[in-house]
Amino acid sequence: MAALAALAVLIGLAFAGSSRELAEGTHVAGVDVGGLSRAAAVARLEAQFEKVSAEPVTFTAGDATFSFGANQLAVEPDWSAAVAAAGRAGGGFGPLRGLRRLHTRFFGAEVLPRLAASDAALEFALDKIAAQVDDEARSAALVRRGQRIEVISERAGARLQRDAAAEVIVRALGDLDRTSGTVALPVVIARPDVTVDMLAPAARRARAVVAAPVVLRGARRSWRIPRQRLAALLELPSDGATRIEFAGADADAYFAELSRRVGRPAHDAGFAVWGERVRVTPAYDGLELDVTATAQALLRAALRPANRVAQLQVVRAKPALTTREALAMGIDRRMSSYKTYYSGTADRITNLQLGVKELDGTLVRPGGTFSLNTAIGERTVERGFRPAPVIIGTEFAEEVGGGTSQVATTAFNAAWEAGLRISERNPHSLYISRYQLGRDATVYWPSLDLRFVNDTKSWILVKGFAEGDGISIAIYGGEDRRVESSPGTLEVTGRVPIERVKDRTLPKGKSVVEEEGSPPSRTSVTRKVYGADGTLIHDEIWTTSYKGETRIVRVGTKVPKPKPGPPIGETAKPPVKAGATQPVPQP
Repeated sequence: MAALAALAVLIGLAFAGSSRELAEGTHVAGVDVGGLSRAAAVARLEAQFEKVSAEPVTFTAGDATFSFGANQLAVEPDWSAAVAAAGRAGGGFGPLRGLRRLHTRFFGAEVLPRLAASDAALEFALDKIAAQVDDEARSAALVRRGQRIEVISERAGARLQRDAAAEVIVRALGDLDRTSGTVALPVVIARPDVTVDMLAPAARRARAVVAAPVVLRGARRSWRIPRQRLAALLELPSDGATRIEFAGADADAYFAELSRRVGRPAHDAGFAVWGERVRVTPAYDGLELDVTATAQALLRAALRPANRVAQLQVVRAKPALTTREALAMGIDRRMSSYKTYYSGTADRITNLQLGVKELDGTLVRPGGTFSLNTAIGERTVERGFRPAPVIIGTEFAEEVGGGTSQVATTAFNAAWEAGLRISERNPHSLYISRYQLGRDATVYWPSLDLRFVNDTKSWILVKGFAEGDGISIAIYGGEDRRVESSPGTLEVTGRVPIERVKDRTLPKGKSVVEEEGSPPSRTSVTRKVYGADGTLIHDEIWTTSYKGETRIVRVGTKVPKPKPGPPIGETAKPPVKAGATQPVPQP
């Protein structure tokens, strides 16, 4: 053992060579770099790669051929790291290095460099390849040609394995040997999800469905469904499915029309009001077509060779609001009512009537909030609203839905008199004398709203009425509240804003007031709300400031023309007084 060890040391020392040189038999990327220093080896590899980097490599994928160069995809081998790895493989201390180099001399050592490439360029190349190679598999399918059901066969496809292909491309472009010919890229066969064999049962069933008419029998009448209608109602399998059913747009339209004929809508419970009292009108059930059950019964009948009769399936339709639920709401009395009168154009009056119609019947649960914008909705021409005057800032304009603010004022005062908590109210910017002082409200879709909270223990019902001379809004609920209000007084807070407009038709120095305007003002009103037991619920002060309306003054700028004087060289004659004798000129 000692002799063998000593012999190994002697052999190791004999072949140790210089640590500054690579071992004989060392190859990097197929290039013999044995006996070279690391720097020389890197230089040789870089020079050789520079020669081949522009040479294209041919790749095949399926029947398509592609060529790319290393410089096109920015492929860069890390030669320094590869040479360093080769050096470590043949390195070590003294005898150990010699033994390693002896092994490399006889058996060789191959080191492949790490390769880097441009991700964007590589993805571009893969997209180009996939565009010609990828072919989506086509599943077998059933198609309807009139009343015939035909089967379209499946077709296999192909798909480039992108990750594996990217590795093959980069490795081939990083190789210094360009004599290996074409490089095959991995392509796999894409199998279809559905084959003809898989669709065979569905094809038989579909052909059975359209083989003869079907009778759909109801309680009072029956319908004969011919073959062409059955074919139109039938939804054939797609997207990997293998089932047939009566579904799709044509079937939906057919069953909707059938439901309209055999069904009867349910009637919700409601509230009928007479003055201060309110009564619950009862709900009753309706009938509606059970579309799913009817479609299944129809399909079962259509699959039978004989006795092709299906029974129409109907179910009881329940009302959204039952009589018991309406009674449990506790709405049994009128809490308040408020009326404002028509003014303005016929279009404005139309908007008022449409506004109270839209909010009529709004129910608010205990703790819920009434929103006028939500109850009425957006004011559009399509919904019947018309252009009418509105106030924007301090200017008058015309917009669709003009006049809805009067509905808001009416609703605000109804909530005020009912003693409900008002959570949002926006007054008009200008004082409008036809409304109760300090108790007006304006709305604007969707930014300005009127909101009040049902802070009672029962539901409340908001009713709107379009009457012969105005609109009124009443609130019904289950509590009695007493409201005490102060009317408030209007206090002037500034001067009337004045705008002077030059008028060339008026003489200079003369002015005419075209619009009187009004000064800015302010008012405060109070409200105290008491419960049925006399408990104070709300104690509020509402302060409203109105902007001044501009006084328009037309100021004359016309300069009068001067009267013409006597001709040059003549003296103006004094006027002759009445009754005087004018002297006769002497010759």
